[in-house]
Parts: sequence; C-alpha cells; structure tokens
Amino acid sequence: MADYENVCRGSLKLKGVSDHKIKKKKKKKSKEEKELSKMYENIATNSGTSTDDGIRHVRVDRRTKAEVAFEKAKEEKMAKEILEKASKTHKERIMDFNQHLDNLTEHFDIPKVSWTK
Repeated sequence: MADYENVCRGSLKLKGVSDHKIKKKKKKKSKEEKELSKMYENIATNSGTSTDDGIRHVRVDRRTKAEVAFEKAKEEKMAKEILEKASKTHKERIMDFNQHLDNLTEHFDIPKVSWTK
C-alpha cells in the first residue's frame, strides 16, 4: 500500500481548461415570437374549448399551405392504395406477381455458383 500513497486521485487537470463545465447560451425569443405567444394566450383566455377543470385549450395549426396540401395528397394516395389492395384477392396478387417475374429478363436470375454439378 505504501507504493500507492503518492498517486493523485480524481479527474485529469488539463492546461488552459478551467474546471467549470461548458455552459450553452440560451436562445432569446424574438419580438415576433413574444407577440405570437401573447396573442395565443389572449385567444386561449377569451375563447376556446373548456374542460371540466376550467382550463381552456386552443389548437393552433402552424403548418404552411404546402404542408397541408402534402398531407391531404398523402392521405388520398394511401386511401387509393388501400382500396386497390382490398379489391384483389390473395390468389390474384400471386398471379400478378408470377406474371411480373416471368416478364423479367434472365439478367435477374441467380447465377450458377458451381460448374461441377
């Protein structure tokens, strides 16, 4: 145990680096964000849906017109795909898949590995 008496315990001390941890700067709210938050608070206090405990909630849609159009098109596309899948039976889907595989060229076939067999 006498051999280890002069051993320093604790974290390494590096030159030029303080012991304090790095602190991240907080982003300041811009004037527009402050005004928007005040406006939303006013809307929430003046009107909105009330619940049993008296708290009012207002749902604000912050999506752009392009985002709304994208979501609408996506939902329509998914509904169309569901209808197409529901219209075919399993047997019809298998027949279509086999037809697709027959139409592929030999380029997609698995090559022969061993020439001795």
